[in-house]
Amino acid sequence: MEEQIPFKNLHSREYSGHKKKVHSVAWNCTGTKLASGSVDQTARIWHIEPHGHGKVKDIELKGHTDSVDQLCWDPKHADLIATASGDKTVRLWDARSGKCSQQAELSGENINITYKPDGTHVAVGNRDDELTILDVRKFKPIHRRKFNYEVNEIAWNMTGEMFFLTTGNGTVEVLSYPSLRPLDTLMAHTAGCYCIAIDPMGRYFAVGSADSLVSLWDISEMLCVRTFTKLEWPVRTIGFNYTGDFIASASEDLFIDISNVQAGRTVHQIPCRAAMNSVEWNPKYNLLAYAGDDKNKYQADEGVFRIFGFENA
Repeated sequence: MEEQIPFKNLHSREYSGHKKKVHSVAWNCTGTKLASGSVDQTARIWHIEPHGHGKVKDIELKGHTDSVDQLCWDPKHADLIATASGDKTVRLWDARSGKCSQQAELSGENINITYKPDGTHVAVGNRDDELTILDVRKFKPIHRRKFNYEVNEIAWNMTGEMFFLTTGNGTVEVLSYPSLRPLDTLMAHTAGCYCIAIDPMGRYFAVGSADSLVSLWDISEMLCVRTFTKLEWPVRTIGFNYTGDFIASASEDLFIDISNVQAGRTVHQIPCRAAMNSVEWNPKYNLLAYAGDDKNKYQADEGVFRIFGFENA
């Protein structure tokens, strides 16, 4: 039985603190904290009460010397977070103290980062299409692989046995893990694939492309089951909600599309004022964090993100 959510009665709240635009938002595994990474070279941790009001406290994570492009939380630990930056480092932080506990110097400007679902490894992609896998305990590289094509967002499947790379050629490369041997090349789109999301129920994955489409794939058959066609611009960011019933997708279109995964139909659109960089659903509640290229009336970066799904604004 798929859930019905009264989307039209729900509101967004705005969170400001960063001095420049926010590139990435991510929830911790308990859904109680949200992290934001910004061009201002910091990440911030926000305590979010799903039903609460009140002043939101945030902690600043300082130390990177370039933009914090993507961040991800330890899937097994609600207070450990990894950040990837253009300064060539990857850092592990304790979200309670705001202190950096580990740091790895890599070879290029890091743009993508993701945790293995069991929390043991982190994968990092850089601007030179190089993939580095770090062992989280030692925080040292255990695999390095350079690709001769554009590598965009990366992800493990839920069991950690498969690793996906989205590519500038419109393909999704499926590798076995930990061997990183090629299993499959999926001809997914007619233009570059930019982003990938794994259904938390383990049935599907979704791919967003420069051709403005989102494709939904059956993970056991490796077949495309349907496409979502609401956006008109390259798809920059996608995500499934915690039940796997809904998928959010965003681009330079001035709305975020929320579609029903099974029916393939739009159920809601969240208006936005700028191109979006990151959408992510809370793992326990239907709260969607989103961040983009918002500017103020003087055309300066606003450094805000928003969360949609509150019953009152």
